[in-house]
Parts: sequence; C-alpha cells; structure tokens
Amino acid sequence: MQARLQEMKQAALAQINQIADAQALQDVRVKYLGKKGELTEILRGMGSLSAEERPVVGQLVNEVREALEAAFTSKQQELEQAILQQKLASQQIDVTLPGRHVPAGTMHPLSEIIERAEDIFIGMGFEVAEGPEVELDHFNFEMLNLPKDHPARDMQDSFYITEEILLRTHTSPVQARTMLKKEGKTPVKIICPGRVYRRDDDDATHSHQFTQIEGLVIGKGISMSDLKGTLLSFARQMFGPNQQIRLRPSFFPFTEPSAEVDIQCVICGGEGCRVCKHTGWIEILGSGMVHPRVLEMAGYDPEEVSGFAFGMGVERIAMLRYGVEDIRHFYTNDVRFLRQFNRG
Repeated sequence: MQARLQEMKQAALAQINQIADAQALQDVRVKYLGKKGELTEILRGMGSLSAEERPVVGQLVNEVREALEAAFTSKQQELEQAILQQKLASQQIDVTLPGRHVPAGTMHPLSEIIERAEDIFIGMGFEVAEGPEVELDHFNFEMLNLPKDHPARDMQDSFYITEEILLRTHTSPVQARTMLKKEGKTPVKIICPGRVYRRDDDDATHSHQFTQIEGLVIGKGISMSDLKGTLLSFARQMFGPNQQIRLRPSFFPFTEPSAEVDIQCVICGGEGCRVCKHTGWIEILGSGMVHPRVLEMAGYDPEEVSGFAFGMGVERIAMLRYGVEDIRHFYTNDVRFLRQFNRG
C-alpha cells in the first residue's frame, strides 16, 4: 500500500504540473482528494492492514495529502496570476484620457424660493417655525376664528382623515401653536414655510398639494404700516429694488382688517400686458391685522397687543420670478425643466 501511495503521489503531481486551466485543476483535485477519490479509497482499505502497518500508512497518507494540497494551491495561484496578466495585457487603460463628466444636481426652484424667502425674513428679525402636516381641526380652523359652523370653511375644501384630524389646509396652525407656546409673551415674529393640502383640481395654476410661507408678528403698537413696510421690503428683495406694492381690501376670518397684496407686474413693469390682464399689477399674497378673537384664544389681550399676519404661495412666487406658466412643472420631476435652474 505504501508503494501505491507513492505511485499515486507522483502521478498526481505530474498531472498538476501539466494543467492549464482552473476547471481541469478542479477535476484533478476531485479525482485524488474527493469523497470518492483515490486517496479516500486507500484510507478505506486500511482496515485490512495489521496493527503495526496502520500508523505507518496513516502517516504516509497525511504526508501525501499535504503534498497534493500544497501543489493544488500553488497551481491555482499560478493560474490566477496568469489570468490577471492576460487581462492587464488586453484591457489597457489610457490614463491620459479625460474623466467622464458626472452632472451635478441643483436645488429645486421651490426650495430655492423658500431658502431665499427665509434669508430675507431672517434678515428682518423673523424666526422660522414648523409644525405637523397632519393637523387637528382645532388648530387648523377653530383657533383661527373658524368654528365648525363657520361658512368660510367652504373656502377651503379639506382632506379629512377623521372628523377631528385632517391634512392642514394652510400653515396658519403653526402660528396658533407658536402663540400658545409663548403663553401671552411678546414679541412674536415668525415665518412658517411648509406643504399644505386642499381638495382642488390640478391645472396650470392649481394643485391639491402646494407650498406656503406664512408670517406672524405680535407686539405692542404693531400697525398696518408695519405690515406694509415688511411686505414692501420683501417684494423688493425678491423681485428687484424698484418694486412697488399695493394693498386692496379683502376678507379673511383670522384677520381684520384684511388686504390682498399686489406687486407691479414683473413681465411688463407695470405698463400692462396679458399676464397682468393689462392692469399693471399681480396679486401675490393675502395679509391683515390679526383678529382680536384669534389673539384672545391664544392667550393675548387685544387691548394690550396687536399683530399682523400674511401668507403667500411659494409656487406663485416661483412662477413670477422664473416666468413659469404651469404649476405642474414643479412636481413632474422632468430633468429638462429642472436643469434650467442649475446655477452652477
């Protein structure tokens, strides 16, 4: 049996030296070292050996196994190195070629408007406040002088989840929550950017989901002139230093008096065109003095303090600033549209 082991060892080493590919090497490994290989068959025949021969043959079997394993490992490394050299020779890389251009992303136009507006108002001493998009009816309507039977609720067709929970229709609930947190303390000077939701048919100028920025100021001696000065400063920083605004009487349940705010048409400069319907003015936001009832519900004494509030649609500002005619472009994620706003 010892002679048979030596013959098998020499035959296996000779075959290993002649192998030229990995599959053939695996076949030879199975032939000699597999579960049904020649070395395994020899081990199974050791039961017929005498007690004196078994340890000698057992030691020789281990030596043959170790020699073959070492030969297989060495040959496998040799074949892998040969494959690598072949790839390096056939797949040369020209390191002098310019790299592939990876287009960089850019800020979404709505995000850019929000960030620009935040910078403007922060520069005027405002803070940025946020609140939940899934809101309680109490904060969305009742705290804003809109009880459950108020007819003005019909102005905002809402997405209700339950009778008391809905997707917020404006960011005004953030104002109500902030006033409650202040516990009657002044000053309050915040803006509230965020998404809002209303049951509306999507078209070129309407969307069931859009973005608002609302503002609130409460303190002693706050007047309508403070509101006008704040909004004029915003308009000039957003649309140009020569921009003008005008206030038109309007109605909102949570402000009294209330006003719609127009800016000079950014297309024609106030001369009159199709966009402004030849009036020279374009509406951009609603505003007014905070209703005394709203102040009372939030813990403020309307005899001691006053305030103003305003709200604007971010999409409306973006459409005017960038000359976009269809609000749906902001939400379709068309790279051709978004690429136009790459400031890089």
